[in-house]
Amino acid sequence: MKRLIWMAIICLVAPIAARSQGSASNPASTAMRRTLDRYSKNLVAAAQEMPAENYGFHPTPENMTFGKSIEHIAEVNNFACSKVADMPAPETPKLGETEKDKLVETLKASMDFCTQAFAKLTDATLGDQVSWFGGRQVPRISAALEVTNDLVDHYAALSVYMRLNKVLPPTARGKQ
Repeated sequence: MKRLIWMAIICLVAPIAARSQGSASNPASTAMRRTLDRYSKNLVAAAQEMPAENYGFHPTPENMTFGKSIEHIAEVNNFACSKVADMPAPETPKLGETEKDKLVETLKASMDFCTQAFAKLTDATLGDQVSWFGGRQVPRISAALEVTNDLVDHYAALSVYMRLNKVLPPTARGKQ
């Protein structure tokens, strides 16, 4: 009976220990994956929640429209995440700025691609050089941080677009 209890304890504890070991051995790349995941969810939720009739909105003539911003994020994700993981970038379709459903799907696909790219990161590979904008070489960590920083920046801007249209951004729910 004692043997059975110990086997049950080991079966319950081993997966938890293994999971925590992965993040302990790669804390920097794990933190980047978490940031990517959080802002991927926020941006996709924002894209889904903004009404289709507001996809053509931009606060000033110089700003991109909400829809153009979504297309831009997907395009940059595909390029940048391909560099982070040395994978070929998928094509980003050219869409109209008010094609909400297609833009949301394109954004989701780019976030899924980035998730695949970031899954390959380890702390040991963060110092490797990768080709970046303009063909310059940068450490992989710089490329990965630029991806996550870009997502944070875009989410902040799109949150303002949403508020200007009286739509509460996803991260503001429950704080009314």
